Amino acid sequence: MEYIGNFTQTEQILKRHGFTIRKKYGQNFLIDPGTLTKIVDTAEVGPSDIVLEIGPGLGTLTQYLASRAKKVIAVEIDSHLIPILAETLADYPNAEVVHADILKFDIDACFDRVREENEKIRRPEEDGEGSGQVFGDEAEEEVRYKVVANLPYYITTPVLMKLLEGKTHFDTMLFMVQKEVAERMCAAPGSKDYGALTLAAAYYTEIRIAGTVSPSCFIPRPGVDSALLLMHVWKERPVGVIDEKQMFALIRGSFNQRRKTLVNGIAGFEGLPFTKDEVKKALEEMELPANVRGEALTLAQFAALSDQLTHLSRQRPE
Repeated sequence: MEYIGNFTQTEQILKRHGFTIRKKYGQNFLIDPGTLTKIVDTAEVGPSDIVLEIGPGLGTLTQYLASRAKKVIAVEIDSHLIPILAETLADYPNAEVVHADILKFDIDACFDRVREENEKIRRPEEDGEGSGQVFGDEAEEEVRYKVVANLPYYITTPVLMKLLEGKTHFDTMLFMVQKEVAERMCAAPGSKDYGALTLAAAYYTEIRIAGTVSPSCFIPRPGVDSALLLMHVWKERPVGVIDEKQMFALIRGSFNQRRKTLVNGIAGFEGLPFTKDEVKKALEEMELPANVRGEALTLAQFAALSDQLTHLSRQRPE
């Protein structure tokens, strides 16, 4: 089967299956061959890669991914798209379609299974199927796990955090997102777009915008430009912190009401046990003014603030 990749082919598939676009799922199907090629090129998808695709839609991008990757696991929430995917991916045995809501789907269990399957292929002697010797390039093969997704705005943040906080270590993630979301995630300290999501992305990944995509590349056309957001997951975090969970609670408190000073935001945030005096003292130790706002602090400064507050809390009289 040839790649799907133009307006006419897409229209024919939709008509043949009597499919109606569902706005609740944010469905905009990518049909531009140049952009599809750029996605797999930018993600550097290769023959040793196992790719999680979120929202395969009609299977257009899935075809491009499966033609290069070792395996593609495509998770689709819309049951009406499952028979379409069965048709468009019929010639791609390495593409596995899962009908599920990605926010409820057990990603780690799925990739545990994939890892086990891969180990059995590489070491068949465990099942009594051979010597287990691996020859040539297979002996040096390092399986990499990647994510490629075209995400609607309303699930971008929860999906991203689920992937970053799970136990499966993804090497690379490439998201097609609303351009404004991409800019927010790459924003600099002090800018209006800088916030908790920016800091979370920076803590877990090296992130950059790898290109923009015009509405004309989709059917139906969205009302905004999209961007390709490339994220390489850090093997080691860029900053050290005593209590990671506490640091993120401080970040959320700092941006919960942006107009508040950091002291007032943290002291009044549910789940944080610090007084205003403790926050002020921690800021003083860091040589930061008491009226500083969260948007002015870098990731390293939030980590330092969290550690300072941890030390102060340990000094409290029992």
